[in-house]
Amino acid sequence: MRLGVLDIGSNTVHLLLVDAHPGAQPVPFASHKRPLSLVQYLDPDGAITEAGQRELIAFVLEARQFAATHQAQDLLAFCTSAIRESSNGELVLNRVRQETTIQLRELTGPEEAAMTFFAVRRWYGWGTGTVLDLDIGGGSFEMAMGADELPAKAISVPLGAGRLTRDWLPENPPSAKSVKKLRKYIRATLQAPIAEFAELGKPDLVVGTSKTFRSLARITGAAPSASGPFVRRELRAVDLGLWAQRLTAMSADDRLHLPGVSRARASQVLAGALVAEAALELFEVSTVLICPWALREGLILRRLDQLVFDGPLEPPRHVSARAASEIS
Repeated sequence: MRLGVLDIGSNTVHLLLVDAHPGAQPVPFASHKRPLSLVQYLDPDGAITEAGQRELIAFVLEARQFAATHQAQDLLAFCTSAIRESSNGELVLNRVRQETTIQLRELTGPEEAAMTFFAVRRWYGWGTGTVLDLDIGGGSFEMAMGADELPAKAISVPLGAGRLTRDWLPENPPSAKSVKKLRKYIRATLQAPIAEFAELGKPDLVVGTSKTFRSLARITGAAPSASGPFVRRELRAVDLGLWAQRLTAMSADDRLHLPGVSRARASQVLAGALVAEAALELFEVSTVLICPWALREGLILRRLDQLVFDGPLEPPRHVSARAASEIS
């Protein structure tokens, strides 16, 4: 079957189509994405502006047509912190449904952390023991840990790289004063949540997911994406500390010349490095493995598991009757 996952994130909006069936590894078929930083479309009251809503709706319509053209049989559509934490999120979701027929599911922070952890567990398997997963998004930072398929603890905090860049690093390059204040804020925000994980003991494996961790690993010497998903990639705390210092002295244009840094994320990679650095220090972690699977794959795998019990698919779950006829 061909399954589509529409991901409305804080930095990008992305439709991924995969070919898969229960018990098999999902194989990517095609994708359609666009840089769309919804956090840049927030007004002073924290509401997504009219311009931001129009951009979002235009992409959802594109994604729906893309899924129909490529004969997707099922479409999961979800959104994360950018809409979840906006003051008019419910209005935006209703408008998207009315104008596109697509119902976006609003994931909570813990749900986002748990589904990402689920993908990590499936990638590394049971033999890895207790896993700690760290995921830095555009609007939030998720942490999840456990010895089972779903985490024993999953926490989300508002430390996304895009959010922090907008709120704390207005200069380009940033001033030493701004960086110092942000470092202090990140550590103060992380101390209490990370302390909650102490009851679970020490993890056997620490994993980093998300584009931010992949970019940081690439900057510090990890293999490029062209080497494939099965190459071992890691991010060492000592290398991260050195590069966090270097990034503070670089403008966004300078960072574009670094390996693994896209134009869309050049301004945010410093904030992401500061969050990762603080998390590794507070968790007392020296090395993080980079997992190629994350939230989208977790949702795909969870959906495939449901098919074992639910049986063959009816019309796509998050598409109206009119849209379902177009996809079928």
